[in-house]
Amino acid sequence: MKINKLSIIIPAYNEGNTIHLILNKIKSVQLTGNIEKEIIIVNDFSKDHTEQAIADYKTANPDMNIQYFKHEVNKGKGAALHTGIAKATGEYLIIQDADLEYDPNEYNDLLKPIIDGFADVVYGSRFMGSNPHRILFFWHTIGNRWLTFFSNMFSNMNLTDMETCYKLFDTKTIQSIPLREKRFGFEPEVTQKIARVPKIRIYEVGISYYGRTYEDGKKIGWKDGFRAIYCILKYGLFGAK
Repeated sequence: MKINKLSIIIPAYNEGNTIHLILNKIKSVQLTGNIEKEIIIVNDFSKDHTEQAIADYKTANPDMNIQYFKHEVNKGKGAALHTGIAKATGEYLIIQDADLEYDPNEYNDLLKPIIDGFADVVYGSRFMGSNPHRILFFWHTIGNRWLTFFSNMFSNMNLTDMETCYKLFDTKTIQSIPLREKRFGFEPEVTQKIARVPKIRIYEVGISYYGRTYEDGKKIGWKDGFRAIYCILKYGLFGAK
């Protein structure tokens, strides 16, 4: 399948110290078939110098197609993704966190099932393959695997990593799905809803993972795990729209 443009959605909150690093990584990636990159950054009302860091980067890199949007109040990661998804103009879009946990050099790995004509959606799994994975939190790993198992029960899929950041979607398909969750409930909601799309073809590929500690700025916590359970039940078991 021919793809002309990939939209890269980056939700950003207090990432002023690292946003340039992830943008440098994205800039250095040469996408298969010279696919154009559209970078959509949504600043979710950061309290640090994220906005200035992005403005400086855009000025220093005028050759990059960077679209910048800002929420006037803090709404949550999910809300930032809703904004970015709505603004995407590429045939496909991928979600990229502003931190350095995921490697943009693996975009082509996720694109391959699409380009080969097999997939409409591709998830990047941190629990598959032989790529590097930082060793961090035992209970986070158990929690992620359990939430994925729970999600699979209602979506009737066999994903290994529902909570992964790296999700690659057909843009028109994901834009047609009403998304409600404004914070970390985005992952289980979008998984349950994308699974219900008729004849959707969902693939998984193994990716690396360079996880952050809470000292490094990791934001997700145990409360978000309970919200994920609620969302799986709401959008999976009860089929909420």
